[in-house]
Amino acid sequence: MGTTSDSNITFPLSDKGGEGVGGEEEGTQKENGRLMLADGVADRGPKSLTSGSGQQVSNGFTTSAPQSPREGPGTATSAAGTTSGPSVPLGGLRTLVVQQTSLERPRETWSKKMDFLLSVIGYAVDLGNVWRFPYICYQNGGGAFLLPYLLMAVFGGVPLFYMELALGQFHRSGCISIWKHICPIFKGIGFAICIIALYIAFYYNTIMAWALYYLLSSFQPTLPWTTCTNSWNTHNCNRYMSSDHNVSWSNSSTSPAEEFYTRHVLQVHRSPGLHQLGSVSWQLALCLLFIFIIVYFSIWKGVKTSGKVVWVTATFPYLVLVVLLIRGATLPGAWRGVVFYLKPDWEKLLSPGVWIDAAAQIFFSLGPGFGVLLAFASYNPFHNNCYKDALVTSSVNCLTSFLSGFVIFTVLGYMAEMRQQSVDAVAKDAGPSLLFIIYAEAIANMPAATFFAIIFFLMIIMLGLDSTFAGLEGVITAMLDEFPHVLAKRREWFVFGLVCVCYLGALSTLTYGGAFVVKLFEEYATGPAVITVVLLEVIAVSWFYGTKRFCNDIQLMLGFYPGCFWRTCWVAICPCFLLFIIISFLAFPPEVKLFHYKYPQWTTVLGYCIGVSSFICVPAYMFYHLLNAKGTFKQVLENSWCLSRFISVISVPKRMLILPCRN
Repeated sequence: MGTTSDSNITFPLSDKGGEGVGGEEEGTQKENGRLMLADGVADRGPKSLTSGSGQQVSNGFTTSAPQSPREGPGTATSAAGTTSGPSVPLGGLRTLVVQQTSLERPRETWSKKMDFLLSVIGYAVDLGNVWRFPYICYQNGGGAFLLPYLLMAVFGGVPLFYMELALGQFHRSGCISIWKHICPIFKGIGFAICIIALYIAFYYNTIMAWALYYLLSSFQPTLPWTTCTNSWNTHNCNRYMSSDHNVSWSNSSTSPAEEFYTRHVLQVHRSPGLHQLGSVSWQLALCLLFIFIIVYFSIWKGVKTSGKVVWVTATFPYLVLVVLLIRGATLPGAWRGVVFYLKPDWEKLLSPGVWIDAAAQIFFSLGPGFGVLLAFASYNPFHNNCYKDALVTSSVNCLTSFLSGFVIFTVLGYMAEMRQQSVDAVAKDAGPSLLFIIYAEAIANMPAATFFAIIFFLMIIMLGLDSTFAGLEGVITAMLDEFPHVLAKRREWFVFGLVCVCYLGALSTLTYGGAFVVKLFEEYATGPAVITVVLLEVIAVSWFYGTKRFCNDIQLMLGFYPGCFWRTCWVAICPCFLLFIIISFLAFPPEVKLFHYKYPQWTTVLGYCIGVSSFICVPAYMFYHLLNAKGTFKQVLENSWCLSRFISVISVPKRMLILPCRN
């Protein structure tokens, strides 16, 4: 329980025509303990107005933002918080003073605005920006791919990004408890998001463990993935560079970088497939344990500690990208990679697959629907300009993806020059293999290879840590907001338990066949489920909560009403955008293959079962909510699917009597 605090709320009420303080038409209303205006616009922002000093918002945080249009001029309060005398504003308005007692704990806030921005940028810019976007770009028409990518960003990704920031900032709640303010029957969406976040934590951090293993292996004069004389190498290992004139390369030949990755780090040759994963690699288990220790001590105290850590983890990758870009641009053959990366193939735009890839890439790059944006925005001041934040952070994310393409393809052009091959042949691998095999091999053949290997894999770890901080913070915020009396004073222990669960869940990805598990989770467990969840989320907000009411909330926070473009996107374009991705995934299911292992049919069924296991929370909670709600069936439906549950308020001079909610 938090400390008890009293606050005075000043309201301008109409005094025209003898209509007064008591009626539902001209009075005030209260919903979920927050005051409402007569037209249904929630005044969840200021609780106390002080002349010239600021406003006290719902969590007790005081800002100096200007009054909203509904707060009326001429209201002056004394230092003690009570009005210094009757004030009669212009237009016949008079002031109502409300005494309210708050038992809620003050909500934590960001120490600085930059902490929030770097946290959101660090979340949005992740490992996928470094390997997935460049590969998808050159595979789908090079420079021509930028057209569908930008269109999907403008009409789909950015509106969803903006919507989640605004929702989290206004309602100041995590992804579970926020639904009691929007549409209670959709609360299962929040639980589904938390389960999806756990699945991501099971495999995403394993990639950082691989990078840490590479980083530790880089502290030696000769990088171990440059020679074929190691214990893990086979007779097929060949160094295939222009300087090695005595090497004969065949279709069965493998590079030392490939064998280091597959046979030494992953040891995937010891597992025949998903049906027999093998033992846990103790080296990778220790690496992952170290990663989770860093994660725990970065997020255990809340956003005030993680907000400081991201000053390093979110900015260091940009420094490394610039260094690698300069180095890559000076390598022989770099121009070949850049031309291959950006050369437009306009005929590809006629293929539906290009538009599907563009939609999926921008969605997973910006990351709405994972509960992170809701959580981060909930710690903002009430009048923070989240509109500007959405535009800035989403633009930085897209530009980072574009920059990463140059970093990757200048090096791929160099590899093609050294191997005397085409860039297409060198860049045939997507996913982590592009980083841990092709890029690692290129670094090994550069001057000062040890230095570039260290900073590159350190960058990979930093990119992954930001996203892990954000993903787990989304779960932590959701659970603490939903069960505050149980977890609020036990945050450190709850975070410790959550990290332990994530580590134990990741053990299957540390086995000899762990790479197969990572691929299965990546393809099935998270993608389709989170897209479906976001589709329900945008429908619930736009159609049930109401776009007009949502826009009124934004106007109350920011002082301006969202334009027609944003309203159209939220009501129609974004649902169509998400539905397009879902239908495309069902119509063209991905053919999952890793190295020489083609996933059997039963693994597809297993993957869909894992994905459904999170989404099932949505209909399950709907059934639970309808089963346990009080009242007639008609009343239950009205209260579950309504735009808002209003509370009638009878106001009299100097006090208000609040009638209890119908349910």
